[in-house]
Amino acid sequence: MTWLLERHGSPASLRKAGRRKLVEVIRPKAPRMAKRLIDEVFDALDEQTVVVPGTGTLDMVIPSLARSLGAVHEQRRATEAQITALLEDHPLSKVLTSLPGVGLRTAATLLVPRRRHRLPHRRPPGLLRRPRPTTKSSGTSIHGEHAPRGGNRQLKRAMFLSAFAALHDPASRTYYDKCRARGKTQALLRLARQRINVLFAMLRDGTFYEPRTPRLA
Repeated sequence: MTWLLERHGSPASLRKAGRRKLVEVIRPKAPRMAKRLIDEVFDALDEQTVVVPGTGTLDMVIPSLARSLGAVHEQRRATEAQITALLEDHPLSKVLTSLPGVGLRTAATLLVPRRRHRLPHRRPPGLLRRPRPTTKSSGTSIHGEHAPRGGNRQLKRAMFLSAFAALHDPASRTYYDKCRARGKTQALLRLARQRINVLFAMLRDGTFYEPRTPRLA
């Protein structure tokens, strides 16, 4: 909607343009949603009963802010395209993205630290070490499992979100459901841990992901 605000930055300007004109303005960018979006804009305008002093200056301020925001979005798209091109040329790109739930962003996050850390032969590197759930306890009281706070937060977050995205994958979903059935409160974290083991083996051997019957560790 930033490109709409670049042209019509105040309630008065939107009303003056009218529904029909605004629908035609945004239709090229949102053909299926054009009418609904403009209807929502005018519904919000109709609910506005108080005019705040200085509203007239919005015609100058809002379009300028919208153009700045549009420039940021354009720069972000250009950067993402650059990263995508570089990632596609990486020899391990297709290996990583063959794992369900790993897209270009997650693959890029996983590959960047590898420039500074060699991959050992027998266990996952420190940056990819399994995020094992820990249990808080005091005397005879157990307060439940929680995610460990150590390790590389960026990679842990990437693997956690990747595990969540992989719940549509039958093998990942089966593993997750079994963890839940056994009363594991950190089932998603355990899924992320299991996927790191799989991912490490894939990177170590340079092989693509092959779904197998999931087993609980």
